[in-house]
Amino acid sequence: MKVVVIIPAAGLGTRMAPVPSAKDAKSGKAHASKQFTELAGTPILIHTIRKFAAVESVSEIWIALRENEIEAFHKRLADDAPDVLAKKIELVVGGEHRQQSVEHALNAVKAAPDDIVLVHDAVRPLVTPDIIRDVIEAAQKYGAAIAGLPAVDTVKQVERTAEGAIIKATIPRASVVLAQTPQGFRYNVIKKVFDEAAADGFMGTDEASLAERSGFDVAVVMGSPRNIKITNPGDMELAEFYLGK
Repeated sequence: MKVVVIIPAAGLGTRMAPVPSAKDAKSGKAHASKQFTELAGTPILIHTIRKFAAVESVSEIWIALRENEIEAFHKRLADDAPDVLAKKIELVVGGEHRQQSVEHALNAVKAAPDDIVLVHDAVRPLVTPDIIRDVIEAAQKYGAAIAGLPAVDTVKQVERTAEGAIIKATIPRASVVLAQTPQGFRYNVIKKVFDEAAADGFMGTDEASLAERSGFDVAVVMGSPRNIKITNPGDMELAEFYLGK
């Protein structure tokens, strides 16, 4: 059995930009996509790749990028992160949306039905080896699995209105899990659910939502509060704090 990791990293990540246009106010140049923002002197994406490259059972890492970023990122890996090149690293052209980026990589992967495919957010650089291994093990056993956290806050279902939101129901916390990545699947499962979604023109919120739609049970393993997704500038301070730990 081999383990293949797919990291969709073709997004613009405009919420990380300090101004709405995502351009520097003085130079007018576009800011780097959030996955290339430097965390402790190294792009977030390279931190993320290193976490999977350090796991012995991981065989291949596929990274979906915008076409005009592939050449420069390949050089950055060779110059600044030669350690990760001990694994098979493949760079592919991503799509307009996350699902399309994963699909492009998945279509290029060669795998046996029982091989494991992990999909991980490019900007979750603090994932731990234990979480990765736990998701792999659960995906082997159940066919589909994600890392997740039990909800600790009260969860409200609301109805959106022109003037705001109105609470319609309180959802019991015991039945709520906050999804993280990696999300792992046997190859035959993830290929089937992506093919079905593409045929139907369905866009899901994550890979697990495609598996759910196709009738597969998705197991949940314990994630970590530190396995944060860097989305806003404020998340960088927290990530730097955790990285220092």
